[in-house]
Amino acid sequence: MMTRQTWGVLSLLFFYGAMGSRAQAADAMAADSAPAVAPAEGAAPATAPGDGSSSAVRLKALERNVNDLKEQVFRTRARLNLLKETVLGGVIGASRCVIKHKNEMGATFRLIKVVYALDGVQIMNKVDDTGRLADMPEFDVYNGAIQPGSHTLSVQLIYQGSGFGVFSYLKGYKFKTSSSNTFIAADGKATVVTVVGYEKGGLTTNMEDKPAVEFKVNLVAPEGTGSPAAKK
Repeated sequence: MMTRQTWGVLSLLFFYGAMGSRAQAADAMAADSAPAVAPAEGAAPATAPGDGSSSAVRLKALERNVNDLKEQVFRTRARLNLLKETVLGGVIGASRCVIKHKNEMGATFRLIKVVYALDGVQIMNKVDDTGRLADMPEFDVYNGAIQPGSHTLSVQLIYQGSGFGVFSYLKGYKFKTSSSNTFIAADGKATVVTVVGYEKGGLTTNMEDKPAVEFKVNLVAPEGTGSPAAKK
């Protein structure tokens, strides 16, 4: 026969057991009814860094370098344009300058490149491997206004060797010559500068020493007519 104390203990055990079952059931229901946590909208899943991210970083760095170079080129071009306007800009009462190139080279040399600069500003850079440049005996380099005073004209000429028969080997050679000349542009006058590329020396002159440059400077009336006022 169970005593009163025994019945009390059994009652307590039954009570706590029932309460534990109810707690477990409540937790299970709460877990089932809790909404699933979705990832934030627009958030990319976390991935371990790999080769793809490294390539993207290098690509961005290269893009920045390209943009920096473009900016430097833009600034340099702007400075050159400003300098060109300063040197050559048309001003009322300024001088006029005509620069001509004259080709007096022999058939052994074919002109393929001409570079002219006036006071450090490039005014012509012509390249032609087709032979048309060499076929022109004379052409204009510049024709416009120039500030009165002292100016320096620089020229660089590159020739391709030309020959046939025993001289066909010359086609594989290029010959370069360069020179500069300082002239005075008088106020209200027209200055005509003729640059002559000619072949100097004779049969005993080395081929690389034959290309030469000569400058001829004339001052004429502003309208470009009449006899030369001066010659250099």
